[in-house]
Amino acid sequence: MPRSVVPADGVLIRAENGDVVTFDETGLTLRLSDRVLADLRQRLALPEAVPAHLIGDIDAWNLRKEGDWLRFTARIEAGRPPRDYCKPVTGGDIIADAIGPLQAIFSIGGARRAGFNDGPPGFAYHILAPGDHLGAVGHEGTDEAQPTGALQRLAHSPRDALSAGALLQMRYEAMQSLPLIVARTETDGAMSLDALNGGQAYVNFLSALDSLVLAASALGKRPQVLAVGIDLSLEDTQSDAASRIAALRRLMQQIEADMAARQLYRPIFLITAEAGTQSETHHPAILAHSELGWSHTPHRFAASAPGYMFEQTRFARPTNGARIRMAEMDAHAIAALSTRKDWFCPQILLAEHDGKRLRVTCRAMSGLVLEDRFNAGPACGFALLCDGKAPTITDVAIAPDDPQSLILTLSASLKTSAYLTYAYGAKGPSPDAFPANRGALRDGWSAASRAGDSLHRWALPALVPCHPGAL
Repeated sequence: MPRSVVPADGVLIRAENGDVVTFDETGLTLRLSDRVLADLRQRLALPEAVPAHLIGDIDAWNLRKEGDWLRFTARIEAGRPPRDYCKPVTGGDIIADAIGPLQAIFSIGGARRAGFNDGPPGFAYHILAPGDHLGAVGHEGTDEAQPTGALQRLAHSPRDALSAGALLQMRYEAMQSLPLIVARTETDGAMSLDALNGGQAYVNFLSALDSLVLAASALGKRPQVLAVGIDLSLEDTQSDAASRIAALRRLMQQIEADMAARQLYRPIFLITAEAGTQSETHHPAILAHSELGWSHTPHRFAASAPGYMFEQTRFARPTNGARIRMAEMDAHAIAALSTRKDWFCPQILLAEHDGKRLRVTCRAMSGLVLEDRFNAGPACGFALLCDGKAPTITDVAIAPDDPQSLILTLSASLKTSAYLTYAYGAKGPSPDAFPANRGALRDGWSAASRAGDSLHRWALPALVPCHPGAL
């Protein structure tokens, strides 16, 4: 019998929905179901084909699904080169696909802190808020926030978001990594720092911490709180200077304890040293912040700038330009302190008089500079308080033997006990948008500002006793 002819190709197994096993001269072909392919793709960590419409009409490529995230490369930020982005598979905002920890800049305080500038911050895909549709300012004390692991981009720019933008701009210019930063401000109507500690703003602050931890877990990152701003000064109508200092210490201690309970390292605490308003020049917060500037241990704390640096509205709120400069000063403080470098504004420590001369010893990060940018006058913001008529200050100069000391010349010798003031107790109202309290003393540090004038570390307000001494 003749041998049968073996076909060159054919089907060995056929099902109702198509061929299962086929063959040809090279071997067998097994067609697998979509379910089996999906299982193999998951086991082998193979990229899954993703419909392009899931990320919208953007200039993107290399789209793939990795776990719960869609990842892709895109050109979606004007003026910046392409980079990687990601988006939750379940939907949500596109965010930058960044390396490093999920960082945060939070703040807690009163109504002055809740202001914001219109428009999203720079690095809009890196600066985010918890995904609860509240933005970066939260409930403002009107309701309780719920923790969420989602993240959202910002439509507006409160101070914390502006600080994050300034930090990222520094890193961008230095060719460093650009981490994701969560920003959230929590405020309420507390009338004292003690009421703020444990009030609705504090409850929502804890929710923001929980959201940070959840979001970091979803991204496979470590959560890290860079800084916490504390901003309740003029709103506190019940506390004197001493009780404010004690209340601020209790608040910082409570925040550190609640962060430790969430396995979060203690943050840098930031304030803007209060300088009053266009008419209020003796507020207790001024002296409280001045003292905390040098007696803040054991906390990581900095007064990033004195309040007289910044313009105010007639309601004592920072203007948009002032909010940018405040945020930039915060960012410079964070950048220094987070790398274990020093950051502090010049502080007046000691005043000693001998005849018509008064020697003022300061603490600063460099030599002192006298510059009357804020029209403080010939006395550079200094004045004397004593029983009866106080001598006037006729001249202020850097001490020839110490770049961190001043020599003040008086119109007459001090005959009674007296106090030296700086940027404190001025006669109001202010002739312009700056607080009535102001000074002309700074150190040699300088940096550019997106809002115009260069930034400097100006001296903190002060009230110190004058001691007799041999000059």
